[in-house]
Amino acid sequence: MKRQKVDLAGPKRFRLSYFLLVLAVLYLGFIAFKFPELLEIASGLSGEDSYNNVGKVGLDGEGVNKGSVISIQKDTFHRKLEDNHNQDVQLLSDGKLLESGSQPIRPLRHRYGRITNGSLMKINRTIELSELEKLVDEAWTLGLKAWEELENYDIVDISENTALEGKPESCPSWIATSGEDMVTRDNVTFLPCGLAAGSSITVVGTPHYAHREFVPQLAKFRNGNPLVMVSQFSVELQGLKSVEGEAPPKILHLNPRVRGDWSRRAVIEHNTCYRMQWGKSHRCDGSPSAKDEHFLVDGHKRCEKWMSSDVVDPKESKTTSWFKRFIGRKHKPELLWPFPFAEGKMFILTIRAGIEGYHINVGGRHVSSFPYRMGFTLEDATGLAVQGDVDVHFIYVTSLPSSHPSFSPQQVLEMSAKWKAPPLPKKPIRLFIGVLSATNHFAERMAVRKTWMQSPEIKSSSVAVRFFVALSQRKEVNAVLKKEAAYFGDIVILPFLDRYELVVLKTIAICEYGVKNVTAAYIMKCDDDTFVRLDVVLKQIEAIAPEKSLYMGNLNLLHRPLRRGKWAVSFEEWPEEIYPPYANGPAYIISNDIARFVGDQHANQGLRLFKMEDVSMGMWVQQFNSSQQVQYSHNWKFCQYGCMQGYYTAHYQSPRQMFCLWAHLAKGRPFCCNFR
Repeated sequence: MKRQKVDLAGPKRFRLSYFLLVLAVLYLGFIAFKFPELLEIASGLSGEDSYNNVGKVGLDGEGVNKGSVISIQKDTFHRKLEDNHNQDVQLLSDGKLLESGSQPIRPLRHRYGRITNGSLMKINRTIELSELEKLVDEAWTLGLKAWEELENYDIVDISENTALEGKPESCPSWIATSGEDMVTRDNVTFLPCGLAAGSSITVVGTPHYAHREFVPQLAKFRNGNPLVMVSQFSVELQGLKSVEGEAPPKILHLNPRVRGDWSRRAVIEHNTCYRMQWGKSHRCDGSPSAKDEHFLVDGHKRCEKWMSSDVVDPKESKTTSWFKRFIGRKHKPELLWPFPFAEGKMFILTIRAGIEGYHINVGGRHVSSFPYRMGFTLEDATGLAVQGDVDVHFIYVTSLPSSHPSFSPQQVLEMSAKWKAPPLPKKPIRLFIGVLSATNHFAERMAVRKTWMQSPEIKSSSVAVRFFVALSQRKEVNAVLKKEAAYFGDIVILPFLDRYELVVLKTIAICEYGVKNVTAAYIMKCDDDTFVRLDVVLKQIEAIAPEKSLYMGNLNLLHRPLRRGKWAVSFEEWPEEIYPPYANGPAYIISNDIARFVGDQHANQGLRLFKMEDVSMGMWVQQFNSSQQVQYSHNWKFCQYGCMQGYYTAHYQSPRQMFCLWAHLAKGRPFCCNFR
């Protein structure tokens, strides 16, 4: 008798089919849920706002019939001084340059109008100035006053020895500051000449008792309690602030967290921060670091060991300990120290500058060491800030340097004719590059002049470059800037007071300059810490049909405003749910017709401005796209953070990195230089 086969795979296939069916239903549900956002992407890129335009306001205040769908190519891809003959200073007035020597220098009277358009004011039901508009108005008022003071300076008599900050003609060998003095100075002690190897900083203070704090990371976990007890403070060595609104660079950020952070473990964090971008954090949590000589700093461990709690948790069990004694192995007791900071208990913290890095001692015991990071020098540490949950009783700084070599711009500015910019070409050019810079960024501008501004494309006058800078609160800095601009001939000074939130005004000036002062087919905006490979950038532009309007860069889609935190954007500032497609600010390119549109709209006071410069450009391009098709061209190689293999532009590059990148290019190897 033939035995019947039993199909054991049937139930398995049955269960698998149900499983696949459930996955298909979930996928369809996800698509249905995300379908409105997909339509928003298509609407943002094509310019069509026929979908979901109820309750939304266009950039011009009424419904607009947008253009056709554009294509995104994913794989293509701050001065009112100008020197036409490298000697005479010019002024940008009403968007036009005065001929050198033809008229006296005058400040710019044409202001960049209202931040919001009429429709947005109707939504807000107010005609009062917004906070950003108040900043603009104040910056122009103070800037025009600073410009009048600057006109009284004779650039011939300006010495490069003019101090940029604090006038450190004499450098004290030690500084003592009480806690009361720290409070009156916003918890910052000025170090006139920075630090040197061997300098020592002693801080005497008492940490506060812990307080409850909401931690968003913990709220994401199931049954997680987002409220934790926190007591932490920071001791920072800071550099010179670049512009108002932008935090100064943090040469050393030492952050003891007495009650721990979201991990609920006591920890000491070390880091650096350049142009508001943090480096890689170095954390000490009680575990000792490696004794390998490659990880030592001047022979010291990067992290010493301490007890994580009052109760020592022995590593070995009683059985293991008994067995070791049985076989005759000697037991060496391990001496463990508690966490060096405690709530309500006074501490004595010492930071010593060694040969290879900083060494942190608490109560006379070495706790941690932090190696120096490239690009952050001891002489630039001109400020000591102690902030957070701590009462400072006394600060004592010893073994300070007797002089500061980098305070004088002549240490950075090399007044050599070979670094002067050629006059603006009379004929049309391929590309105009406007570089946003801050008043006291002498080193950054000089690094750009000596590196990618020496490219053959600039030497052949097919590309022109100018720096755009606003004025500083310090007239000495403005005076040195005026002399720099007159000598090198590559600076346009905008007579408003520089603020981080007002970078958008410089972008408008770049657009106007690229259209009215040079006949450029394309205009590129970048920052003074951006390294540009002009040869590959021009190749990307040449791959686009010349008759097409172009918006090229590292594009962002469906980015939403942050409604809380340091970079929060209120609903009054941005009522929409998402930003329009926009290219990241470190480097992007627009065609001449878009730049002309921006200038014309600005002149007619029809240009809506936003405190985020790159988002503003995205708005303007989207508005332009409503009447004329724009080709959006995206490529990750317009790097937003740092550098990547095969980069077109590299961001957050210090002067030292600029020279390194240029040296690599000279050898035909576009390698990154990942150090500070």
